[in-house]
Amino acid sequence: MRHAAVDLSSAHWRRSSYSNSNGGECVEVADEFPGLVPVRDSKNPHGPALLIPAAAWTTFVDSLKDQS
Repeated sequence: MRHAAVDLSSAHWRRSSYSNSNGGECVEVADEFPGLVPVRDSKNPHGPALLIPAAAWTTFVDSLKDQS
């Protein structure tokens, strides 16, 4: 599925609660995009972001919760 261009310039990013406090291995997501979950590497905030369909993101997060 291909999405139209999404403007992330005003996105409010939040860091994963599982990211370490040393600034490494940090994933950030933005919540205000219906149907999509933008995901980026906090070490490269001006780099590319992945646009994940919300349903796929939910499945991914639920599978991680099942592993713990």
